Amino acid sequence: MRTLEHFPNLVTMFFTRAASEGGKPFLWHKAGGNWVSLSWADAATQVASLAAGLRAIGLERGDRVMLVSENRPEWCISDLAIMAAGCVTVPTYVTNTERDHAHIIENSGARAIIVSNSKLAKTLLPAAIRSSAAKIVIGIDEIRPTQGLECHVWARLIEQHPATAADAAAQADFKREDLACIIYTSGTGGAPRGVMQHHGAILHNVKGCAAVISEDFGWDDEVFLSFLPLSHAYEHTGGQHFPIGLGGQIYYAESLDKLAANIEEVRPTIMFVVPRLFEVLRTRISKAIEKQGGMASYLLDKALEIGAKESEGRVGLMDRPAQLMVRTLFKPKIAKKFGGRMKAMVSGGAPLTPEVGLFFQSLGVTFLQGYGQTEAAPVISCNRPKAGIRMDSVGPVLVDTEVRIAEDGEILVRGELVMHGYWRNEAETARVLKDGWLHTGDIGLIDENGRIKITDRKKDIIVNDKGDNVAPQKVEGMLTLQNEIVQAMIYGDRKPYMVAVLVPDPDWTQEWCAREGATCNFSRLAENPEYRAALTAAVERVNKDLSVIERVRRFILADEGFTIENEQLTPSLKIRRHVLREVYATRLDALYKG
Repeated sequence: MRTLEHFPNLVTMFFTRAASEGGKPFLWHKAGGNWVSLSWADAATQVASLAAGLRAIGLERGDRVMLVSENRPEWCISDLAIMAAGCVTVPTYVTNTERDHAHIIENSGARAIIVSNSKLAKTLLPAAIRSSAAKIVIGIDEIRPTQGLECHVWARLIEQHPATAADAAAQADFKREDLACIIYTSGTGGAPRGVMQHHGAILHNVKGCAAVISEDFGWDDEVFLSFLPLSHAYEHTGGQHFPIGLGGQIYYAESLDKLAANIEEVRPTIMFVVPRLFEVLRTRISKAIEKQGGMASYLLDKALEIGAKESEGRVGLMDRPAQLMVRTLFKPKIAKKFGGRMKAMVSGGAPLTPEVGLFFQSLGVTFLQGYGQTEAAPVISCNRPKAGIRMDSVGPVLVDTEVRIAEDGEILVRGELVMHGYWRNEAETARVLKDGWLHTGDIGLIDENGRIKITDRKKDIIVNDKGDNVAPQKVEGMLTLQNEIVQAMIYGDRKPYMVAVLVPDPDWTQEWCAREGATCNFSRLAENPEYRAALTAAVERVNKDLSVIERVRRFILADEGFTIENEQLTPSLKIRRHVLREVYATRLDALYKG
């Protein structure tokens, strides 16, 4: 069993791995239809040279450098070079508006910005020009010089300031408690806050995750496929620094649309995903198998039946033939779709509906639900096979992590993984950090086997007019498991019962229109009694499994899907309740008057 060494900082961890891996492939991207790799040694030289270039243009220790780019090898090299130069990375979402960029630039006091291309620069540069500090812009791809800004070309900085990995490694005297990055939470409500993550916090996460792989699966030549935004703490730690710690390879997915094809090509061993992706994949897989019909549908049904029994430990002798059939005829085909060597798919970033997890577990995909938040670097716990995977839990805590449950049910966390606070926000820091404990805002419990179970988000709990508490994420998760519904938000704070905003599934809608001979004009469909009756039937199926206070009595249909672009989803695909309430509150309130 391998264990991770104790590193003083993230930069030293990278250069140590680069020295041992040398010419082996490290970072992969698609170019001209082919996967192209950059070796560890070459990446280390680029990191060292870019760090020298950043210092040469005037950046000093402690300066903040904003990084705005899609996932690509240059993202990783830039992040490591910023830290190697003694600066602090400020990762930023590519979906941010000009206003978002302006807030983060001004709040962080970033002196420089690395941006990947001209398209992203369009919303970024106007904010930079108006800022009080950010006067240096570095384009990964060449961008047009802008008056009022000192513009540099990323590759030219590397070429003009050659440095060796050994020299850069020798200069990396940073301590674990030193600030590594400021990650702005995308926020389901209010303006983003800058979470101060120190080197030790991320290294703590890397060590904890490495223990899970080493002890439960065996630590070999790991291959990661990165597609979640690297500006999100989950991918930043899990999809970048964790692979570096393991000496693994990182492939950057082309796009979400090409993700399934990329998985088959790359054949990853570990992937970090969000629940929304699993919900989409579950729907696609189910529909594809249903269309095949015959033996394929029969095997899927059997796999789900046996999977449910296995999860409850009640597989009997009579189930053995079906279990063998599923194991030999069905699961290998599914495994091939996931590349054939997947050790585990780790879900985090938002709560997962247990039925979705059980679906993939039944198909033979090892599925680990984790839990965390940006303020904890971000992983706090993760399901592990050796502890017994339970789909209604998020597993035991990582090594060297303390968790306790407060009197009101809130989950409290203590350890090196906990942030040092919010950047330039003492009031919020004091609210969530008390006596060394991080107050997560999540409600949960710890079972007899030490696994955490999340029941809801403290601030999201709906309290009806009788004082009863309703956990919205549970109800919303059950609604979106219905074929007819792709997204949902329930509403009912200080109200007599629950109502909802629903986004009908577009594929189901097309099929319904074809079957009923109706025109698929959504504005007309929203008033179509037969269409609404079909959606009502879906809601009623869910209501049968809910308590009286949780049941959805009425609903409205959303004007459009919840997306990142309309600011109704965060970049990690969680719904922004405050935005949806602003858009739909009047119509939702009207449901109580009829």
